[in-house]
Amino acid sequence: MKKSNKWWLGSLLAIILVVSGCSSDKGGEKKNVSNPGEDTAEKVQLTMGSWRTEDVDKYKKVIEKFNEQHPNIEIKFSPSKNTEYNTILNTALQGGEGPDIFHLRPYTAGITLADSGYVEPLDGLKGLDVFPESSLMASKGADGKQYGVPLNISTTQMFYNKKIFKDLGLEEPKTWGEFIEMNEKLLKEKIIPIALGSKEGWLLSAAHGMIGPAHYGGTDFVEKITEGETDFTSDEFVNSLKAMNDLSKYFPANYEGLGMEDVRTLFFTEEAAMFPMGSWEIEVLREMNPDLDFGFFPMPSAVGKEPTITTWVDGSFAINANSKHKESAKTFLEFLTTEEFGQLFTEEFKMISAIPGITTNDELVNSLSKAVEERPTPYMFVVHFTGGNPSTKATLETELQGMYLNKQSPEEVAQKVQENAATWYEPFKK
Repeated sequence: MKKSNKWWLGSLLAIILVVSGCSSDKGGEKKNVSNPGEDTAEKVQLTMGSWRTEDVDKYKKVIEKFNEQHPNIEIKFSPSKNTEYNTILNTALQGGEGPDIFHLRPYTAGITLADSGYVEPLDGLKGLDVFPESSLMASKGADGKQYGVPLNISTTQMFYNKKIFKDLGLEEPKTWGEFIEMNEKLLKEKIIPIALGSKEGWLLSAAHGMIGPAHYGGTDFVEKITEGETDFTSDEFVNSLKAMNDLSKYFPANYEGLGMEDVRTLFFTEEAAMFPMGSWEIEVLREMNPDLDFGFFPMPSAVGKEPTITTWVDGSFAINANSKHKESAKTFLEFLTTEEFGQLFTEEFKMISAIPGITTNDELVNSLSKAVEERPTPYMFVVHFTGGNPSTKATLETELQGMYLNKQSPEEVAQKVQENAATWYEPFKK
């Protein structure tokens, strides 16, 4: 071989070595030079944590769709039981472990993890600009950085059995008075009006999140209390607790011992006419009883205002700050910002996508989505009052359980909620 050819070959090998040396990220992943966000033939395995154990098959379809464009990023969806998820995730993160990608609880719970350094900031992640600021704030850290990709908008509303309503000549109530009259008629017909129990505290805070705005005045009150212009001992808030107490006559017998499974069963077996619950239950109810024909109505106001639908961002997806495959994880999170994912999510999960403008052929989901646009009010205790130890939301739940056991009055519940909030909520310290 000529000397010049040897020099040329040596130079080429040197260039190849330089390019190869620059093709891996911090996690050791090999990158495609023409597309840095995409892995090469070397497979990467990611784990994905969540509290949605009921969604295993649905996330399988999401991952399959993602793999059509990124076949070398393998993702294992491994959810934990809802009531155990926080403890399992927090313990793993504190030990420097945990899934590469995980479902981040909205607002304070998730933001606390981000502020503690357990979550990777999503600086420069493509697609975040599709979300409104109101959705992004659910996973924005104290440093102003974004730590999660919003997944869905959840709602609480009153689901109702269309057959029972039709048989009794009932219509969706437009005022609180009509709502009470309807409950009385159902009670007279020996049909359980409202499927709700007080065994699990979160059921009560969720129900109050829907019923409360009808009495304290919806978003106007939320704005005042978050600015410190009023507090939880106000007449408006106490009235919302009195309404919760008064409604107990329409709950099932022995409701104090009933939990989620019990009240859900009462509704899908058509023993109860109404079910105050979140939008995530739509598919669960249909799976339990495919013949169940049910709709929803916004909560009618008791103070002369428009009916409301309670809304919030119900979780985002985030990246573990200790993941060894952050670039591949970011590639997946970028997929979660696309219209393609939003459409798939809405159709498969029957939930409202956090990506604006996504529609579906499901009449119930579309109607809910429209109601969210027209008459939303925030789930106050999730969006603004999950701080404190115990949290103000948890305090509300515990005290409401006590109220239903006749251990305290609505006024005493309000006082204890205010005392808790005053220990940490800055506007109450002025």
